[in-house]
Order: sequence, then C-alpha cells, then structure tokens
Amino acid sequence: MTIAFFILFSWAMIKAKSQRQVIALSLAGAVAMMVAAPPRVHAQSLWAEIQAVLDAITGIIQTGLDSINTARTAISNSYQNVIWPVQQINQATAQVTQMTAQFQNPMRGIFGTNLASATLPPVQQLESVMRNHQIGDFGALATNYANAYGPVPSATAASPRDRAMTDMDDALTLDNLKTLKATDVTADLTLQAADQLESGASQAAPGSAPFLTATAVVSTIQSQAVTQKMLAAELRQEATRLAHDNALRKQGATHTSEFGNQIINLLKRN
Repeated sequence: MTIAFFILFSWAMIKAKSQRQVIALSLAGAVAMMVAAPPRVHAQSLWAEIQAVLDAITGIIQTGLDSINTARTAISNSYQNVIWPVQQINQATAQVTQMTAQFQNPMRGIFGTNLASATLPPVQQLESVMRNHQIGDFGALATNYANAYGPVPSATAASPRDRAMTDMDDALTLDNLKTLKATDVTADLTLQAADQLESGASQAAPGSAPFLTATAVVSTIQSQAVTQKMLAAELRQEATRLAHDNALRKQGATHTSEFGNQIINLLKRN
C-alpha cells in the first residue's frame, strides 16, 4: 500500500504546475501518512517514511519538475522570439492599424460621393433608381426609363423595323442597367468584407495570417467574377450597337433600291 501511495503521490507531484501546489501536496502526503499509519507503528518509523517522501520530493521529483519548467520556458521563448516574435507582431499590428485609419475613411468618402447630375424631374427619378444600389425595384426602373425616354412607337407611327430596333435598344439598355444595379450591390458586399478583413488583420492572433489571406483571395476572385460580368455586358452592348448600325445600312440600302425602282417606273411612264 505504501508503494501504491508513493506512485500516486509522485504522479500528482509531476502534474503540479507551481511551487505552491508542490508544498500543498507535500503537506497533504505527510498528513496522509500519519493518518494511515496503524497505532502499532512507532513514531521513529513513521518519521522515517515521511522523511523518505520528503527526500523523494526534494530529489527526483524536484529534478523532474525543474526539467519540465526549463522545457516549458524554452518552448515559450522559442514561440515568442523565433516563431512568432512579439515585437515584430506588435509592429505589424500597429502598421495595419495606421494604414486602416489613414485610408479607410477617405475611401468610404470616395465611394459615397453623390454623383447625381440630372436636372429634369423624369430624368432625376430615373437616375435615382439607377444609383440606389438595390435590385428589388426593376419594375420602377423600367417605368422611369419609359418616362424619361418615351415608349416604343406605335405600329402606325413607325415602320416594323424601326420599332424592332427601338425595342431592342431599350431592352439592352435596361438589361445593362439591371446588371449595373446588381454589380453595385455586390460591390457594397465586397467593401464590407474588405473592412472586416482590415479590422481582423489588426486583431488577428499569431498564425492566423494564412486564413485571412485565403479569405482575401476568395473575395478577390468574387470581385473579378463581377468585373467579368460587367465586361460581358459591355460586349453585348457593343455587339447590339454594331447590329443597330448594320440595320440602318440595310434599311438605307432598301430605301435606295426602292427609290431607284420608283425612278425607273417614272421614266417608263414618260
């Protein structure tokens, strides 16, 4: 039983993390030996066992604890001085905080600049809907666009070709305006993510930089995808403009042919 007690006591001493815990365990072990000793044990033998426990504490166990503390100190110094230097981390954090304070508010001011320039009420309403960074009011966008630029001419007011070209031009314009409004919403979300990354970078724990970098890369890819959608919209607009110009040339060629036929018919009558 004494051997089992000694093993259990030694294990508790190894797990101790401070000198106060070591002293408390020593006193507890001495009291336990005194209480557990049978009445027939002489005081001298009891004192010898207590002394043996104390010798073990101050000898092998203390040496082990010193080695553990030395190893812990070495590991802590390695983390603070080599792997994640505290001074350099503080310098980087201060630099990030300074850059955020220097550029974040001016950039917000640039993105929040009011660019509205229309002066007539119908056009002002259209411009307001175009710039409100919302995607739930496409119906109001179409209505205000028709109020500003007029509807498609009626069948009695224009030829079928002119009506078709007008309708196509209006449709492409509204398509691109809707894409623009959706892009504005995406840009707002991207800016919010950028602000969160900036704030997180100034408060990030050592070793978390790769996670912040990965998040920034994902945001960059999403932003590039939005840019590609805008480029695609621009290409569609250019293609439709070319089609419109070609339609005018075809219409001109048709009118020229019809005019020539009319001249020939007039000459035949004479």
